[in-house]
Amino acid sequence: MRHERIAVAELSGTGPADSLTGADLMAAQLAAAGATHAFGIPGGEVLALVDALERCGIRFQLARHENAAGFMAEGLWHATGALPLLVATLGPGVANAVNVVANAQQDRVPLIVVTGCVDQALAESYTHQIFDHQAVLRPLVKASFRAAPGTEDLVVAKAVAIARRGRPGPVHIDLPIAVAEARTPNRALLPAPALQRSLPADLSAARDLIALAQRPLVIVGLDLVHQGGAVALDRFLARTGAPLLTTYKAKGLVPEGDRRVIGGLGLSPRADAIIRPLIDAADLIVLAGYDPIEMRQGWRHPWPDGKPVIDIVAEPMQHGMHHSSLLLEGDVGAILARLVEGLTARSVWPGQEPAEVRAAFRAAFTAPVGWGPHAVFETLRRVAPAGTVATADSGAHRILLSQMWNCDGPRRLLQSSGLCTMGCALPLATGAALGSGHPTLCFVGDAGLEMVLGELATLRDLGLPVIVVALVDKALGLIALKQRQLGLARNGVDIGETDFAAVARAMGGHGATIEDSETLAHEAEAAFRRDGFTLLACRIDASRYEGAF
Repeated sequence: MRHERIAVAELSGTGPADSLTGADLMAAQLAAAGATHAFGIPGGEVLALVDALERCGIRFQLARHENAAGFMAEGLWHATGALPLLVATLGPGVANAVNVVANAQQDRVPLIVVTGCVDQALAESYTHQIFDHQAVLRPLVKASFRAAPGTEDLVVAKAVAIARRGRPGPVHIDLPIAVAEARTPNRALLPAPALQRSLPADLSAARDLIALAQRPLVIVGLDLVHQGGAVALDRFLARTGAPLLTTYKAKGLVPEGDRRVIGGLGLSPRADAIIRPLIDAADLIVLAGYDPIEMRQGWRHPWPDGKPVIDIVAEPMQHGMHHSSLLLEGDVGAILARLVEGLTARSVWPGQEPAEVRAAFRAAFTAPVGWGPHAVFETLRRVAPAGTVATADSGAHRILLSQMWNCDGPRRLLQSSGLCTMGCALPLATGAALGSGHPTLCFVGDAGLEMVLGELATLRDLGLPVIVVALVDKALGLIALKQRQLGLARNGVDIGETDFAAVARAMGGHGATIEDSETLAHEAEAAFRRDGFTLLACRIDASRYEGAF
């Protein structure tokens, strides 16, 4: 503890040696909690905090928009586990951050959002850029705090604990200028309590169901990813013989080349139709950290009430999406491990239905002959080295990519799957590449890329090896597809074509326009060897998505 106290004292560059600022205390507590970077756009109200963060060893990274800054923080968290930290100034800075805070809530990201604000007395008689930050953000966060003198480190410790507890999620701290800049006596950092996840006392009923099952099926989701349960899941599958279905966020917990893995699901009606017979035939479904927030309406009540279902969750919630016979709360991986203690590996599914469904699943998403989005994904999957992290924006390309892209480990395909927000893929890839130092793939539609073109300048300034693959079809392809399916007139979905290759070159990267697989493979191979960013504008026909998913 004495070492921590000295470290805090050294933060303050001015003032008495035995005192420091409120911002210093917050920065030190954030560093102790595992923050390595803060992302945002500084304003006058957060300058004291930005200065303290830098002196505490937390690098402040300028983004071009607060929404992108929050996704960069998430991407870094996926890559390194560092506490994701977003800093926004008052008024428009906070308003710009609302989308990414909502995304962190729905995608279960422990994002710490620190916003600068004016002192309460001033707010009563001054209106410029003033609104109630807490009132705006409170519906979107697990908790919201307003720092007061003497609580600067305490609110950080509370925020981090809440953000990480159970299902992760965002927590907000409003920091008044006077609190950030005021001097306060030096004090030791608050120790972080050890995070211990619980185990149910009695697992006998669940063990009995597993022992009796002849056709068990496992569906895995977000909770198990966050809790690092890949090893426990592998052992559970080996002992029970169960095949595996995953949500998009859980892809790669077991490498998808493994024959036990059927595939990812949640958005594609075509995929759902293929796996439906397997769900119907199963005599036991084990939901391992399955969070239905990723799933669309086809996953409301997906099995009859009489089906035996064991639901293992980090934190229970009344979602109404499905029923279960048993609900087990706690450390999902540890519960999986306990459930198969003493269980001998056995032969199940005597009719070999999982192998048949897996083959049908792979065949359904095999690339057809000719150039199109299938060929783009297949070519890049072949070129990308093992372990490559890819990100996907929202749109038609994401649904198809999430079916085709085989992940060889967890957190290898990052996307906004709860909120499904456009413009996420580029900043997610930026944060992931910043954390890993390795080339990262970013798949994005042309409309989504135009939302965040300014973040190419962030890539340039950071010198990051991000390979941006833009699917250029001059339309909001998914929305146009829905219009056709509903028999509606085409309206509000067409956009002009931007010369993205020229934009990339103008912003300090390499750019190329691509219309065939051979050129794509050549350009991608070069991009994986390049230090800076590359933008590959793949011109496709949107009609190739018709019937693809």
